Amino acid sequence: MSKILIKTEDLKQYFPISSGSKLFSKPKFLKANNGIDIEIYESETFGLVGESGCGKSTLGRVILQLYKQDRGNTIYYGRSIYEFQPKYILKYLNNFESYRSKFIKNKENAIAKNSQSKLDAAMREYRVLARLSGPLYNLSDSEFKYAKTLLLDEYKYGVAYEKSKSNEDKALLDEVRSKIVELELKQKDSENYEELKSFKDYGIDLTKLTNEEIRVMRRDIQIIFQDPYSSLNPRMTVGQIISEALIAHGMFKKNSVELEQYVVETMIKCGLEKSFIHRYPHQFSGGQRQRIGIARALALKPKFIVCDEAVSALDVSIQAQIIELLQKLKNEENLTYLFISHDLSVINNICDRIGVMYFGNMVELADNYDIFDNPQHAYTKMLLSSIPSMESRDIEVSIYDEEYSIENDSNRAKRQFTDDGIYENNNKMTLVEKGHYVALDQKKKSI
Repeated sequence: MSKILIKTEDLKQYFPISSGSKLFSKPKFLKANNGIDIEIYESETFGLVGESGCGKSTLGRVILQLYKQDRGNTIYYGRSIYEFQPKYILKYLNNFESYRSKFIKNKENAIAKNSQSKLDAAMREYRVLARLSGPLYNLSDSEFKYAKTLLLDEYKYGVAYEKSKSNEDKALLDEVRSKIVELELKQKDSENYEELKSFKDYGIDLTKLTNEEIRVMRRDIQIIFQDPYSSLNPRMTVGQIISEALIAHGMFKKNSVELEQYVVETMIKCGLEKSFIHRYPHQFSGGQRQRIGIARALALKPKFIVCDEAVSALDVSIQAQIIELLQKLKNEENLTYLFISHDLSVINNICDRIGVMYFGNMVELADNYDIFDNPQHAYTKMLLSSIPSMESRDIEVSIYDEEYSIENDSNRAKRQFTDDGIYENNNKMTLVEKGHYVALDQKKKSI
């Protein structure tokens, strides 16, 4: 099984649409993303499909932390905490008891005040603590003193081994981990042992990084924007556009020969001629501009790229060229894509797994062939029915479904608006067969 590269846990992105007032009303929120749990594996292309306005692009930007995420967690496994050494690790470990006590108090306060935003904030802190401590989270403050020493030693030896790769540091790390496992097994009878055990890992929580740490992380996680013209600075040449991030991240010195050689190599790799290096964006066609955007993202040698409607602004023949280029670069550079589109035919051609979004919720997630040959959710079937085809299909597809019809748009839109009261998310997905997850229908309570 492939290694997970990016994981989201109860990811929510709510935009305030009214602040409310203590005297007259409660604040209102637009639920752009509502409790999304996905795992994106290394070297795969994960497709995200749905109608315009369903929250696809918002999800991509939240994962990259281009929008500040204050609900849910996004975990990155392209580097370990030992390699990246984020500041929050020691902050939480050194003050673990205080943060745990604060979480319990904040959770109780959120429930008492019926505040979903406060509850979400508290649960995010809980997941950070659980990821660092695992089953040791259940120890009392007095018992946790020894456990804290072990967890701090584990982090210290993990950092040392990451730097030295020596057998001596590896032995010290293994020794302290064996002591931690022994302590964890003593908690096996606790009610939430399995849950806490599943949390324990060494991924980086992007939501807890400082602004400077996020800036450094940008080298690993990049984006290709939808509009290839508005995303390029018209005052900069192609060479300047591609080299800007390389200089900012200290990979090359400004105006160096090595920088120019690398930029030219990247351009050629993306299908751009060497002579284009001194031209400006307005001198190119739409397809060429998108290649410039791809070259800019690729130059930093990222591990994960969000392709946000990367071909929707292009004509069909140019779309095919860009998709072919993305596939070629993925194989050569071992890239992982989150490919966002509302065009199912494009998604079908490039994606390994597909998530279907509807009004901020993930309603179905499965392998490519399962989505197209064995759709389960009514909305997925309606999306498939919109694809023009000269051939008969082997699946029964309803062209019209009252629940998901555009004629019912006002009722559908109401689902996206909420106050701050605590609610139960009825759109959580259920495993119906291997690798195939479907959200239960809110009204019919069936798939």
